[in-house]
Amino acid sequence: MRNLNSPSLTLSRDALRDGMTSAGWPPSLIADAELAMVELIVNAWRHGGTTSPVILIHHRANTLRVAVSDRSPLLPEQAPLSLLSETGRGLQLVAGLTHRWGVDPQQLGKTVWFELDGAA
Repeated sequence: MRNLNSPSLTLSRDALRDGMTSAGWPPSLIADAELAMVELIVNAWRHGGTTSPVILIHHRANTLRVAVSDRSPLLPEQAPLSLLSETGRGLQLVAGLTHRWGVDPQQLGKTVWFELDGAA
């Protein structure tokens, strides 16, 4: 398990990639996890107003769980999109790249998480 509190996408991606590589995850799932995590971090910045979200990376058996916590109580929504929408596709991307995702309201803000199955 690794707990980060950094505004750096590079450090966060490096930590995720290093941990998944060490655990034997295939490159395709590492790339999916990186993209999904970056999306959650950017959402915490943009919509959660949190410059340094707390990022928890947890490997257990054949499951990876990444959780990003911000201080905003507003829960994310997957609203219907028009072809001309400039935002709103991030959670669809996370849902498409991962096996499960969800949101857990907290006393101060929320945690948005995803899980991937399939470590070697």
